[in-house]
Amino acid sequence: MKNLVLTGGGSAGHAVPNTALIPALSDKYNLSYIGTDGIEKRIVAPYKIPYCTIKCAKFVRGFSPSNLSIPFRFYRSVKEARRGLKALKADGVFSKGGYVALPVVFAAKSLGIPVLSHESDLTPGLANRLIAEKCRAVLTNFPETAKKLKNGKYTGAPIREELFCGDRRAALAKYGFSGQKPVLLVLGGGSGSKAVNQVLRAALFKLTETFDILHLCGRGNAVQSSVRGYVQREYEEDMPSAYAASDLALSRSGAGAAFELISLKKPTLFIPLENRRTRGDQAENADYFQTRGLAEVLHEKDMTPGSLVRSLSALLENTELKNALAACPIARGNAAVLDEIDKMMNADNIFRRK
Repeated sequence: MKNLVLTGGGSAGHAVPNTALIPALSDKYNLSYIGTDGIEKRIVAPYKIPYCTIKCAKFVRGFSPSNLSIPFRFYRSVKEARRGLKALKADGVFSKGGYVALPVVFAAKSLGIPVLSHESDLTPGLANRLIAEKCRAVLTNFPETAKKLKNGKYTGAPIREELFCGDRRAALAKYGFSGQKPVLLVLGGGSGSKAVNQVLRAALFKLTETFDILHLCGRGNAVQSSVRGYVQREYEEDMPSAYAASDLALSRSGAGAAFELISLKKPTLFIPLENRRTRGDQAENADYFQTRGLAEVLHEKDMTPGSLVRSLSALLENTELKNALAACPIARGNAAVLDEIDKMMNADNIFRRK
């Protein structure tokens, strides 16, 4: 079998979609992964594929002294990625973007190894803009995104198949919920959200009058609580159960979580991450789904315990939104992405420099 290297990371959103493809790809190719010693390594670990660790330079938005050393550190990470690709005898690379992908794709290009990339957000991220010309194509979650890239191609979002197989009764029992109240799932992103955690906890007594709450708060963010109907998990490996137990969600609007929630038909209140160190991608994602009647949005600057309670209560009663979700044609992009990978790996005109 040919050797396919996966890459992408820096956040869960740049790694989790790769795991949606691993089960199908492992039947066709020898898989391996190149990433940092960060969150992507933890996400990929359960799949037990060879993992090559490199050090990557991350650009910090706004002025930061660390940015001055990026050229040197980037050159070093490209050299590490070249060694990794050679050791893994890569015949092709599939990239999910993020700063981790940059040196891997640059290294692959220098070795004549073909690359496919995938962009999750509505507006292409910096990494994918920089590597686009080095790729056979940049696949996209949104059809509008493909039009913004010379070699863009719309495929849809790769989503883990197992998320659709959760058992609701078993899931409710797992978290100790009776099922008599609607279950609110709270997602703060891969590392949790301090802002969401604080406001949610300030509103707990009021919210638990209506909801049972499953709060995925991020590693190191759990607190002591005796509030009935409130369950915390710092991190949840069993997302099929978390989704199966839930009736609606409160979530950041990274593209990965957003597409999972929309595909699973979960009415969601998005609270996009918006600050000077982001490029506004979460706000764009949230606005996209809100304007189509598929989600509601509460901006962080407007988030208070009172506004959160009001927004979630309105979401629970929003029949029009639930009907729009039920009729939503958004489909999983797994098959289309896998087809593009197969085309790359089986192309007859690929020559790799030794």
